[in-house]
Amino acid sequence: MRASGLIFAGMTVFFGVVTPAYWVLSEDPTGTTALVLTFGLTAMLAFYILFVANRLGGTPPEDRPDGEIYEAAGELGFFAPKSWSPLFVAGASSVVVLGLVFGWWLAIIGVALLVGALFAWVFEFYRGEWAH
Repeated sequence: MRASGLIFAGMTVFFGVVTPAYWVLSEDPTGTTALVLTFGLTAMLAFYILFVANRLGGTPPEDRPDGEIYEAAGELGFFAPKSWSPLFVAGASSVVVLGLVFGWWLAIIGVALLVGALFAWVFEFYRGEWAH
């Protein structure tokens, strides 16, 4: 993980240098915006990957040349067996976008539906205090 984090950190430095140079040389707002967003994306990924690598401590098996597959075995996390919530979030998001096209009143209805769908998705498996 540490190697991946360093690669993304190097990309962050690269885009941090290239973006102002691109703006000065081209004065293109669209490309500059894309480069700024790419800089932000690589910075977030580098921070997260390096943060997790430091929190885990030690070198994970995928970063060692002598690492074995069985060393990374174990629980990877909780994955929902089935869920209707993503479908409701997508439908509510489409109502919001249609509201931006056809009228503010539909966008308000879509935002209300989206908030409800997001709450349903976040608390789908919540059963009591801190339960999963």
